[in-house]
Amino acid sequence: MYKISLSSGCTCPNRDGTVGFGGCAFCSEGGSGEFASGAGATDLQIEEAKKRIRKKTDASRFIAYFQSFTNTYGDVNRLMEMYESVICRDDIAILSIGTRPDCLGEDVLDMLKRLNSIKPVWVELGLQTMHDATAARMNRGYPLPVFEDALRNLKKEGIEVIVHVIFGLPGETREDMLQTIRYLASLQPGPDGIKIQMLNILRGTRLGQEYEEAPFPLLSLEEYTDLVADSIRILPEKMVIHRMTGDGPGYLLIAPQWVRNKKKVLNMIHRKL
Repeated sequence: MYKISLSSGCTCPNRDGTVGFGGCAFCSEGGSGEFASGAGATDLQIEEAKKRIRKKTDASRFIAYFQSFTNTYGDVNRLMEMYESVICRDDIAILSIGTRPDCLGEDVLDMLKRLNSIKPVWVELGLQTMHDATAARMNRGYPLPVFEDALRNLKKEGIEVIVHVIFGLPGETREDMLQTIRYLASLQPGPDGIKIQMLNILRGTRLGQEYEEAPFPLLSLEEYTDLVADSIRILPEKMVIHRMTGDGPGYLLIAPQWVRNKKKVLNMIHRKL
């Protein structure tokens, strides 16, 4: 089984003025979905993605990951039609939907519940940090209780939840980052999975502009891998770790350059563990 990134054609309420403008400070123009197969009919996107990864894997079943922007934002009828056509394909085993906690109204929860009755549905929530002061600086656009309500509502409907966390956000100490991990570990009901990654400073983002004008300290490879190893000790045994490192597109990456060598990062985490 292999995960393929797709585009739903959604935008984001933190870009169109509903919640805010400009998106999160670290989010690129592609809505963190630069590796998605592109716009257009989902069937064409899936076939394009399968061709692209053929040299990497002989997988015959796939996780359809709608990654770019906010994939529960927009007309629910359109979204239901699109997601149902994807999840009913024989080659799709799981539907994974990336979204914001403030875009999960009752109509969306009902849609997700119906889809989950067909095949497993995962919802990926971009928390990044539990600290509201950092979130405000990053223009995240919602306070922590909104995340908690979304998690509770999704779990009530039997939906698997994966939470995204970023280490190295400006102003956060090592203890601040581990507090976010302890917070997620303590929630009841808690997330089913977590994605951890280093802050990537990308061109075309507000944070990228700030960094180029006045560079601020970033975590070293040693500091980051220590944090990941400590996080794994803290997280519940049953919580699936979907990502221990991530690398943005090379043509957009300003810093840190060490994230480009994913194998080296993973090997260092492995040695520490």
